[in-house]
Amino acid sequence: MKTVIVGLSAALVMIVTPAAQAQQGDQVAAAAKKAPPAQGQPPAKEQPSAKPVNPFNRLMVDKSSFNPPPAEDGIHDPANEGTFQLQPPREAFGAFVKSNFGNRVDWVKTLDEGKINPRWDRLDPKAEPDVLDLNIVRVVRGSMPDVLYPHAPHTKWLTCENCHDAIFIPEAGKNQISMAAILMGEKCGVCHGKVAFPITECRKCHSLKKEAVSKN
Repeated sequence: MKTVIVGLSAALVMIVTPAAQAQQGDQVAAAAKKAPPAQGQPPAKEQPSAKPVNPFNRLMVDKSSFNPPPAEDGIHDPANEGTFQLQPPREAFGAFVKSNFGNRVDWVKTLDEGKINPRWDRLDPKAEPDVLDLNIVRVVRGSMPDVLYPHAPHTKWLTCENCHDAIFIPEAGKNQISMAAILMGEKCGVCHGKVAFPITECRKCHSLKKEAVSKN
């Protein structure tokens, strides 16, 4: 290894190795990029960043990063060869009804349009869901629209026992629901944001405009 000593006194001695020289070269190159252009030359155009503006905000993730192959989704083990036998989500979801949130699939419309036909009972292929066509309206405070909870799309996927009585008590006035609880994964948050559309889609639930209140 070649070592060069420069300086005028022992107090000002600096050891310069080839590695250090390379590091200095990188620093000089970086400084040159930041230096203002010479007089008469147009400023260099900055290259757009390939990364999202805020990598911590999943709502700002580039569309191309949604529904990656199993080996790249951070959930499945890429070292397991069985992972590569799984159908990539983009291929599986290709014919489904699109949405602008979650995994980009509107599962309720996809089911209603007959694009999928999930088996209701694991052992009985002829079993049919017991759909309950009942809407529950929850009046909320403030100017936010009220919540319309439709049982029908939920009971096309789930039995009553999935929610009652462990999550919701089926009796008026017995359920204290707040956004704080939902954000903590309770009540609606048991499913939404995990296996159902995220709670960032406020108008999906707060869909009933409040009736105009007379000021007379």
